[in-house]
Amino acid sequence: MFFTGSKIFEFLFAPLNLSIFLVLTGALLLYTSFSNLGRRLSLIGGAMLTLMAFGPLGGLIAMPLETRFLPPAENIPAPDGIIILGGSIDEKLSEKIGRPVFIDSAAERLTALITLKRLYPSARIIFTGGSSALKGANYTEADGVKLLWNNLGVDTKDIVFENRSRNTFENALFTYEIINPKPTDRWLLVTSAMHMPRAIGVFRKIGFPVIAYPVDYRTEGKLLFFSPPRFATRAIGVVQFATHEWIGLIIYWLTGKTNALFPAP
Repeated sequence: MFFTGSKIFEFLFAPLNLSIFLVLTGALLLYTSFSNLGRRLSLIGGAMLTLMAFGPLGGLIAMPLETRFLPPAENIPAPDGIIILGGSIDEKLSEKIGRPVFIDSAAERLTALITLKRLYPSARIIFTGGSSALKGANYTEADGVKLLWNNLGVDTKDIVFENRSRNTFENALFTYEIINPKPTDRWLLVTSAMHMPRAIGVFRKIGFPVIAYPVDYRTEGKLLFFSPPRFATRAIGVVQFATHEWIGLIIYWLTGKTNALFPAP
């Protein structure tokens, strides 16, 4: 129920979708007795789109998320293991095409493994990611990631692939069940910098402290008011992802799936 409800809510209230709904609804109302309301809705929707595409909104809401957990020092003791969260592969498109297809700006979750495997050759590795599709799918993200790593020459025979999880909470829960970590174990958690606060909060909630290893940065770590993006779609994507994470933090906290509203280092 939680998974289905979250998907429906995300579709209806994602900033880009909401803006489009407002513009379209307003345009339709222009031909009715509610034309004044229609003009207002269209203006609001258009203003939202403009602000997302060309304003500082993306950086304003994304930067606190991305700077919450800094990368670990280079000289940290070797970890016992490395957890890599899903969210990088479009499983439905990958199944149809027959090869892994990346989701925009999330590839570093997977390419980071090449560096980490070389730095910590004895660390256990687990990838966690099933299908995030509302109706599920036969082809999971774990399938695509295993194929990708094999194609890149990564030895995957000792890597554990968890393929049941559909969201961050299940990532943490099923990973914990597989690993059954000891209290003294040190595990790195690899996920997008913007997603790290929610991921850390979930792992802490289930009693699995991890070390943040953020990747996939989408901002420069400082707010730029007069720096128009090269591609408006990319700026809108930052707003979409950041809004998704802030809403996720609130919902996970209200439903008891994270240990804090905005987990701190």
